[in-house]
Amino acid sequence: MTGSDRELLSEKPLRIGISTRALFDLEEEHRVLSEQGVQAYASLQRDRESTVIKKGTGFDVVDRLLKLNEPDYPPYVEVILLSRNSPDLSLRAFHSIDYYGLAVKTGSFTSGRSLAPFIPAWEIDLFLSNEADDVKAAIAAGTAAARLGPPPRAREGRHEDEVRIAFDGDAVVFSPESDEIFKEQGLPGFLKHEVENATKPMDVGPFGNFMKKLSILRNIYLRDDGVSRVRIAIVTARNAPAHARVINTLRAWGTPADEAHFVGRREKSTILAAFGAHIFFDDQEKHVVGASQLVPSGHVPGPHDPDLPIIPAG
Repeated sequence: MTGSDRELLSEKPLRIGISTRALFDLEEEHRVLSEQGVQAYASLQRDRESTVIKKGTGFDVVDRLLKLNEPDYPPYVEVILLSRNSPDLSLRAFHSIDYYGLAVKTGSFTSGRSLAPFIPAWEIDLFLSNEADDVKAAIAAGTAAARLGPPPRAREGRHEDEVRIAFDGDAVVFSPESDEIFKEQGLPGFLKHEVENATKPMDVGPFGNFMKKLSILRNIYLRDDGVSRVRIAIVTARNAPAHARVINTLRAWGTPADEAHFVGRREKSTILAAFGAHIFFDDQEKHVVGASQLVPSGHVPGPHDPDLPIIPAG
């Protein structure tokens, strides 16, 4: 850890924006909204105002990140609640936040309007939501964002003092440049391109800057034995020889991953469960759907057809 890292995040914390439906399990209430309308939904929420909401897909990672903050020291992590609920319905959310002891004090409630304008206004580094339009708008504005899937069937309380975050590589942490090579030239052209450019760092993708800032937080909690309370993994369909460019890019960025899993054609879900991911981000819906059965997962919107393979293993 360096003093400059602490000062950097104290002056400009890692800011997570999260919707109420991403933080809490409000699927029943959302069904009422979809099927019966706003008035029925508002009535149900007011009737349940004193009822604590169950934890949602994004709860665990938010809770763990906030617990990294040190008492009597400016926070390294801030979480802002961004909700399409009306201000009148904000009481239940903050009642549940207080019940769980989350250090979330600020937020915006827009009465059904888009949250997109408030993401840059709050200087959000990562936005988590179940609303596809808000997620796409956030990414278009240059903010890392993901649409969360349902909560996993079972929640495991492993690694209580850590936060473990896993990322896909291409079109998530890294730019979609190599994806485009694959689409235009096929697998042989892709492999040739990656071998020839193995030492050339890739450009940042939609989550590149978020990972760089997360790495500063990782460094603050890095012990002398090289282990941090913030653990980062890359889980990618790349395998050798295309793996080398991933490692060289991370070196060039100064953002080492604690783990890298080059899974080829293998499903990612079991690898993510073994890693103990508290959240996983991928740009292919099929990987998110599979992983969300075992770990909290979020889809990063991209230019791909969700049914087409992206950079399959050679």
